[in-house]
Amino acid sequence: MTSAETPPTSKAELNAELKTLLITAYQNGIDVEGGFECRNGAEHPDWDVIVTEVEKNEHSE
Repeated sequence: MTSAETPPTSKAELNAELKTLLITAYQNGIDVEGGFECRNGAEHPDWDVIVTEVEKNEHSE
């Protein structure tokens, strides 16, 4: 996300941002599977994000 974009304000918007980020990274040859620590300083919580590939089913987009 760039500063010119509107930040997500709902879970659906957050999911859409994550989907775009993961697809773009994958298309650029980045192995997106695994764990990522997101340390955010004293003023915000820290998060641990785990990305795993899942098997597609017939209902996948």
